[in-house]
Amino acid sequence: MRVKVERVNVGATVTNASQKLVAGLRREDFELLDNGTPQPLTAFFSIDDPAQVVLMIECGPSVYFFRKDLVRAADKLLTRLAPSDRVAIVCYTRTPELRLDFTTDKDDARAALQQLNFVQGFADLNLSASLFTTLDSLKNLPGKKTIVLVTTGVDTSPPADEETARQKLNASDVRVIAVSTASQVLETPKKMKSTKQQKNSRSQVKQVLEEAGAELRQISELTGGRVYTPKSSDDFDKAYAKIAELVRHEYNLEFAPPAHDGAIHAIEVRVKGKAYRVDHRQAYLAPSPD
Repeated sequence: MRVKVERVNVGATVTNASQKLVAGLRREDFELLDNGTPQPLTAFFSIDDPAQVVLMIECGPSVYFFRKDLVRAADKLLTRLAPSDRVAIVCYTRTPELRLDFTTDKDDARAALQQLNFVQGFADLNLSASLFTTLDSLKNLPGKKTIVLVTTGVDTSPPADEETARQKLNASDVRVIAVSTASQVLETPKKMKSTKQQKNSRSQVKQVLEEAGAELRQISELTGGRVYTPKSSDDFDKAYAKIAELVRHEYNLEFAPPAHDGAIHAIEVRVKGKAYRVDHRQAYLAPSPD
């Protein structure tokens, strides 16, 4: 006899009214609802459990001019992670390329960042296709998982059905935190003399980046993540420092899906008796009927 047991993994970060992360919560402090119905937790992992972080960076020429600031600021993330946290480095343009597999050695991660090539992929920035490939590669990896996505948000992936894309995000137990480099891209031309035609072109680029920003917010919100939009080197430092805190303060909850109907189910996580903000994935794709 073979029995297949399904579990849904939900990462959650908790902040109070002062936007400070809340530590020390226990399994019994949480309430999890599936389509509005409370569900018993089958497993609970506190913030002390090691995190697994994929630093996924757009390596196209749009970020070439401020690559040194980007890499230097990323070191802020590595420095603030716990020694037991594991880091992987992925570079993408047309497709994602694994530059460093998961390791606890932060010096190896720093070396991999220094070796990134930012002069490739002039025509293709397949963001969503690369993200989905990376999500699939993490599907069977247990524990707490976060993708820190450093990107302009520009996406030249082949057209995909919006519902299919949403289902892919809902089916994943990986949180996506985005660091948008759009502001840095827009600032670069300001430092150079430009013709009227170039100014018009910059206006078009701004519109594209604004639309890309909206897509990043949607991706992050669906997975329980956030979007940061740094405008300066100091902003990058602060963004990575906050991300490191989020990664280190993630609770992990598991429950058994109450129905095998192949449908999208809404998830809600609360802290009992407290008006805390809880960031978590918004839904999941239930297993198909036997």
